Amino acid sequence: MANKIFMLLTFVGVPLSVLGTYMHWPSILLFAVYCLTIIALSSYMGRATESLAIVAGPRIGGLLNATFGNAVELIISVFSLKAGLVGVVLASLTGSVLGNLLLVAGLSFFVGGIKYKRPKFNVYDARHNSGLLMFAVIVAFVIPEVFSMNMNDTKKLSLSIGISVTLILLYLAALFFKLVTHRGVYQNEAENVQHEEEPEWGKGRAILVLLLATVAVAYISEHLVHTFEYVAESFGWTELFIGVIIVAIVGNAAEHASAILMAAKNKMDVAVEIAIGSTLQVAMFVAPVLVLISLFFEETMPLLFSWQELIAMASSVLLMVVISNDGETNWFEGLTLIAAYIIMGIGFYLL
Repeated sequence: MANKIFMLLTFVGVPLSVLGTYMHWPSILLFAVYCLTIIALSSYMGRATESLAIVAGPRIGGLLNATFGNAVELIISVFSLKAGLVGVVLASLTGSVLGNLLLVAGLSFFVGGIKYKRPKFNVYDARHNSGLLMFAVIVAFVIPEVFSMNMNDTKKLSLSIGISVTLILLYLAALFFKLVTHRGVYQNEAENVQHEEEPEWGKGRAILVLLLATVAVAYISEHLVHTFEYVAESFGWTELFIGVIIVAIVGNAAEHASAILMAAKNKMDVAVEIAIGSTLQVAMFVAPVLVLISLFFEETMPLLFSWQELIAMASSVLLMVVISNDGETNWFEGLTLIAAYIIMGIGFYLL
């Protein structure tokens, strides 16, 4: 049923997005059409990566899902930087961290916990990811803010570039560690059980769907960015709220849906890999890449967040580390994560 709805939204939304752009429909109407269309396209990306995950395994499948899910946000962020909306980009990065660790993981734990009581996932991956989360968000984001207090803008940008290069190199090393040198070393018994499952689409079709959906999202995202200012004025929203909540949810719709679907099928390893892996990718790859890309635009983006954003991200990391370090979860832990997201969302709305 859900797939049919997303199919309808896609085949109606894409033509309407093109038509509305050239006919100059009201910005609020275009904003709604663009967002719904991107979410529908994201569902296709999620289904395609799910098919690839069945063939490639939970780690690579989760990585693929996180990568293509973050591709949507990366595209939106690049066009936002081009438009000079640096605050929206930084806020959307914050929203991705909060959304993945609290909303996506929370809904996955909640759904999986109701259906399977105590869903389990790889405890070794959880502990490994905990260390990277602490580093990527608390060390790489919070420490620079402390050091930059007495720096001028030039030094702040130099600090951001140095941190960005370091983060990208470490992220590539982490992938090499998990997928090459230590692939299969930390498998648990559940992962060794072979499940016979047919992918929805073949490898070739799944890759084609991913590419076409990504191109369509890129086109729509470019026009979505131009509606932000008018929508913010109309509803009284700040750039911070649009970035943290709206852009983050729309940009990460693919992995949101996929992670919950995996949890419902008791594939908690994939769900956790999507939620945490996507967070790590945002913090250690997407954010640094955006800093480097901003050098080619008129307004550069230093990797410096507000204290509200930093405290929210650090709190999310600490809560996720405490909950996930035992390698199992339940519906109440999921509800706790969701409650934390709601509390922070109210705070950013009223800020």
